[in-house]
Amino acid sequence: MSVFRLDGKVAIVTGGGSGIGRAISKLFAGQGAYVVILELVESDGEEVVREITAGDGDGMCLACDVSKRALVNRVVEQTFDQCGSIDILVNNAGIAHVGNIEKTSEEDLDRIYNVNVKGVFNCTQAVIPTMVEQGGGVIANLASIASKIGLKDRFAYSMSKGAVLTMTLSTAIDYVDKNVRCNCVCPGRVHTPFVDGYIKKNYPGQEKKIFKSLSEYQPLGRMGKPEEIAASVLYLCSDEAAFVTGSALSIDGGVTSLI
Repeated sequence: MSVFRLDGKVAIVTGGGSGIGRAISKLFAGQGAYVVILELVESDGEEVVREITAGDGDGMCLACDVSKRALVNRVVEQTFDQCGSIDILVNNAGIAHVGNIEKTSEEDLDRIYNVNVKGVFNCTQAVIPTMVEQGGGVIANLASIASKIGLKDRFAYSMSKGAVLTMTLSTAIDYVDKNVRCNCVCPGRVHTPFVDGYIKKNYPGQEKKIFKSLSEYQPLGRMGKPEEIAASVLYLCSDEAAFVTGSALSIDGGVTSLI
């Protein structure tokens, strides 16, 4: 028996043009979903759609800034008009910030809040009525281990991911009787282009040393892979997880349990 299939389901993936979002989009399409990528950098999303269609999957990319309520409402409406349903929402889009509270400006805080918190709010609020009306749906949010533990020099980012966790719990309890499930994943450090860019910018000439140090922070001795996060999100969005809601799944190489 084939498991974790998404045949006939329409899945919106925000920030699906790169990193973890790219891995989620490709995996979902491979499992039969029609994937709608909402991407600020439209060319990135379109490239992923080309990869999906080349592999016999199907999907489309819509340009969207998730922090803009009117834009989100418009693309969600467009998705429903074109596809006839919205079965899955993956709130993946997010940005990072490094710094403690003294090194976090008001502008930094607003920028992180608008994407990481308001973006999740905007997209969730936009799809909920459709999911309720059609008799159910699934929402998966990308939180972080920063939702659960303190991370040095991640003040604004941790604030935003803590909000993602509590929005997940609130949505789960508010819509449990409407057959709308809501869960989140809490990744540790994942090897994405962002990590490589951060190291190159801040530690020129020390790339290998810093990469090794960041990898060894996880008890398993390495960073996670985007595909590993995507696989966990697939499970939460599949029918095999029909009894799972209000869950915060840690995928962190043992950080929150073993350190």
